[in-house]
Amino acid sequence: MRFDMVRKFPTIILVFAEGKDRKVIRTAHEAAQLLLKEWPTDDGEEFLTAVRICLEVLTGESEPEQLHEAIVRAAYEAGIAVITTDNRLGILRIYPVSEAR
Repeated sequence: MRFDMVRKFPTIILVFAEGKDRKVIRTAHEAAQLLLKEWPTDDGEEFLTAVRICLEVLTGESEPEQLHEAIVRAAYEAGIAVITTDNRLGILRIYPVSEAR
C-alpha cells in the first residue's frame, strides 16, 4: 500500500489553550501527526471520524476536503478554536470554541 503524505487542503489553524499554542495543518500528513500525537483527547465521535478520514485520504480512498471538514468538526467537539479559509468562496472563517469543554 502506498501512502500519499502531501495531499493538501485549505489551511487550518488550530488555537489551543486560550491562544497560547497554535498549530497549522495543510496536508494529510500534518493532520495525522496532530491527531495521533498532539490532540488533547483521544475519544469523541468526531475525533474518531477525523482519524478514519485521515487514513482514507492518505490511502487515496477519500478527498482532502473531507478531512478538512472532519478536523473542523473534531476541533469544535474538543473545544479548540479554528481559523480556516474556504478556497471556493475566497473567505476566511473563524469557528468558535464549543461549550463542551
